[in-house]
Amino acid sequence: MAEKPAFTGQSFEFVQPGGGVLRGRAIPTIGYRGMHSFELVFEDFFLPLSALVGGDEWLNRGFYLQMGGFSVGRLQTAGRAVGVMDAALADSLAYAIERHVFGRAIAHHQLPAVMLGRMATRLTAARQLSYRAARRLRHGADQPEASLAKLYSSKMAESVTRDAMQVFGGMGYAEETNVSRYFLDARVLTIFEGTEEVLALRVISRTLSR
Repeated sequence: MAEKPAFTGQSFEFVQPGGGVLRGRAIPTIGYRGMHSFELVFEDFFLPLSALVGGDEWLNRGFYLQMGGFSVGRLQTAGRAVGVMDAALADSLAYAIERHVFGRAIAHHQLPAVMLGRMATRLTAARQLSYRAARRLRHGADQPEASLAKLYSSKMAESVTRDAMQVFGGMGYAEETNVSRYFLDARVLTIFEGTEEVLALRVISRTLSR
């Protein structure tokens, strides 16, 4: 675990007392700009033995530590997906009630009403699946449940945020509305913590076949 002082901005450079250097820069992304991924460069950067995660028992076993943490990571990604869906549905419902076309709120027109109902269904299913995975993980279950929750919730987040933009119409494509940001933020969730293809092929399907 390599510690460094806190820095603001999109890049940093940390020089150790012995001359080692750690440099980092934020990788620009189309969305999810509240939490950046950084490219790191280490030059003669030395760490004490106390920085070894797990101590001597886990020396040269970092891959297995990483794999063991995937269940929690995938579960919290499912939670992020549920959160962005919840925000998208709330904004869409408020807009559909406020926006009037042909003398009545668009929420009372059949097609937007169907879209809102579909969004609510997908959100509810994703939320309950994530809760179930969290309960099973708390009691020692392995990766498949968290992977399933992450796979489904992330995919539904793409669909729900897209529907939210459709409910808003042209305003949904404008950066001044939050739903445009929800759509861009949701896109990365099917990539984080294992792509949907890897989860479906390597984790979930293998578990089913066993």
